[in-house]
Amino acid sequence: MTHRLLRAAPVLLVSALALAACQTAPAANAGFLQTYDGLQTKEGTLRVSVRDRRDDAAAEGVERVFIEPSVLSPGAAEGIAPADVALVLGEVDRQVCYEISERFTVLPTPAADAARVRTAVTRIAPTGAVGSGASAIASFFIPGPIGVRPPGTTGMLAAEAELVIEDGTQVAALAWARSANVVGMDTPSLSPVGDALQFAELFGDQVGDSFAPKDRAVRPIATPDPCERFGPREQPGGFITRAVTGLYVPETQGVRSQTPQ
Repeated sequence: MTHRLLRAAPVLLVSALALAACQTAPAANAGFLQTYDGLQTKEGTLRVSVRDRRDDAAAEGVERVFIEPSVLSPGAAEGIAPADVALVLGEVDRQVCYEISERFTVLPTPAADAARVRTAVTRIAPTGAVGSGASAIASFFIPGPIGVRPPGTTGMLAAEAELVIEDGTQVAALAWARSANVVGMDTPSLSPVGDALQFAELFGDQVGDSFAPKDRAVRPIATPDPCERFGPREQPGGFITRAVTGLYVPETQGVRSQTPQ
């Protein structure tokens, strides 16, 4: 009996750590959205915090949208180099465009008779390179889907977005946050914004889900691709690099800095 408990102890410990590490607390309202009234917390999401609302009747009438370049909320990226912030903003723009283009017609320029998608990055917490490197080395010798990173070396991304129609009315809104786990399947990175860059894809996914009417099916990508200025949607080199090194490398994922407007 004692031997069985001892053998099970490491498994129980890892399980307990994983449960403790997977919770993402909601980010405080950044003041970017026109209104936060009616935001509802999405239940059953431990690793990500989602608060959103949508006027389904109004969203049903939205077809054409212009995606404004994302902005950084004041104080949202303290201690992070401007070049790295530009990468995060560029990746947020890219992922939001990808998902919106599968539900709406994305316009290259603003139009008086089109809706707008507005987005702000409200928090970037840096990824610890030393901890990420150690995690990648450990994963090489102990392969498996679960990785461990030292506390204090995990990054995060928080962002807000809203869909606004022609008369300025907010049709849909989203406040979102995701923290990397100490124990879990988040891929480590030597980039100080590696976690934030990876979470931009998850944020984009949620923007599409939160803004589109429930019965609007995902559509084929238009030709030409309205998001091609951000780079190819498929990045096989990134998958290969991750498989070989155990690390997320932004350069192999097609990440680009936000183009100054």
